[in-house]
Amino acid sequence: MVKKEPKPFLTYEEQIRNLLHRKNLYIKNSIYATEKLHDICYYSLIDGYKSLFYNPMSRTYETGTCFEDIVALYDFDENLRSLIFQYICHIEQKLRSIISYSFCEIHTANQTAYLTPTNYNYTLKNQKDINKLIKFLSFEANINTEHTYVVYQRATYSNVPLWVVMNTLTFGQTSKMFSLFTSSMQSKITINYNYVTEKELVQYLKVLTHFRNVCAHNERLYSFQSRYEIPDTKLHLKMKISKKGNHYIVGKHDLFAVIISFRYLLNDKDFLVFKKRFNHLIKKFEKNTSSYKKEKLLRAMGFPSNWTAISKYNLS
Repeated sequence: MVKKEPKPFLTYEEQIRNLLHRKNLYIKNSIYATEKLHDICYYSLIDGYKSLFYNPMSRTYETGTCFEDIVALYDFDENLRSLIFQYICHIEQKLRSIISYSFCEIHTANQTAYLTPTNYNYTLKNQKDINKLIKFLSFEANINTEHTYVVYQRATYSNVPLWVVMNTLTFGQTSKMFSLFTSSMQSKITINYNYVTEKELVQYLKVLTHFRNVCAHNERLYSFQSRYEIPDTKLHLKMKISKKGNHYIVGKHDLFAVIISFRYLLNDKDFLVFKKRFNHLIKKFEKNTSSYKKEKLLRAMGFPSNWTAISKYNLS
């Protein structure tokens, strides 16, 4: 494969001229455009958010597209990251609480319990991951001084219970911990989620971990797709989501898969509040662009045309 020539450095003025004359992008206010390119940078703003408005065949923007359209999409995605991150954190906090309560109810609050390999599903397949998890937990409980609440427990009681050390775990580590528990412990935890099995919860958590990381690292969210998939659900069936062969086309590893995950893992009240706030973001984007762009945005997120009905269907 022949490598292309590296792209040259362009001043803000040259960037704007390039967008105007070579890319057919309408710029109403060059001062405003320069300020945005200064604050966000060309790569993050233009290269990151052009696809909704860009014709890859002509390598120019669709007629009528203006600089403000791209900024509107960038702003939408920024607000979307904050919203999605907030509700993934809600799910994360509930999972931490249920794990620590369920585990300590069976194995006591002594830190030796979560540092004992046989209290996990210590099979040949899981041994490496369990040993890695215990090594991390042991470091947090016995050595690390970064978290004052852990240091206090260690110094005062010579014991850091699971409900304390859980707060030092990332969402990915928490999800991994759940996947390494015995089947009886997984069942004890999963019973707190209606309509979700142990295996399905593992799948949901893998996908949500990927999307949480995208939000935390300030990456483009609306069109992101995870390499993991959520399980097929009753919602996929009831919403009549199209299939290609036996595989649902949308709602498996895209943003709509996150919305389905929220429907199953949040309580009804929280989900309706989330949906209302999400709808507000969509309407704000629609106000700042054309309805055609809105439809393209929904497709890019993996949303079916009847997505608003998601809260109307029973999950069973």
